Amino acid sequence: MPSLFSKSVEEIEHKNDSDSDQVDTVVGPSVVVEGDFVSHGNIVVKGVVSGNVKTSQHLLVEEGAKIMAHVKARSAKVAGEVRGNIKVKDTLELTATAKVLGDVECGTLIVAGGAGINGKCTTLAVDFSSLKETNKEDKKILGLRKKSKIELAGFEEQQPMASV
Repeated sequence: MPSLFSKSVEEIEHKNDSDSDQVDTVVGPSVVVEGDFVSHGNIVVKGVVSGNVKTSQHLLVEEGAKIMAHVKARSAKVAGEVRGNIKVKDTLELTATAKVLGDVECGTLIVAGGAGINGKCTTLAVDFSSLKETNKEDKKILGLRKKSKIELAGFEEQQPMASV
């Protein structure tokens, strides 16, 4: 089944044969919503939302759109601006025009060149538990690094060689 984000907004708005592709709410480009916004369906933001946005489905923040609060969704694609933390259960896609000022937590993160994130990123789909334990090979490498630093501590800076 095609993804909600592989189509234009117009195709999504006029499609009626699949509930997962239907857009339940569109915040138009001239609309400013103040306050929290909750939906159980797909949301497309073309305007400004000044309050938390929460949906159990998909969220699309179009280029030029702004959300100034926290976002929680099943999946999302951001081409506009989000000033707040983003928490997405599945896939978060940031296009080249996306700007995020806040922490990001998602299952899978897709970032296009040019996208900006100023915050902490956490991907939940990757198991990092094996990296937390230091194995014998890691200890050996760390030991060599410490030894090299000790040896270099006694090294005096040499004068540059004269050019010929």
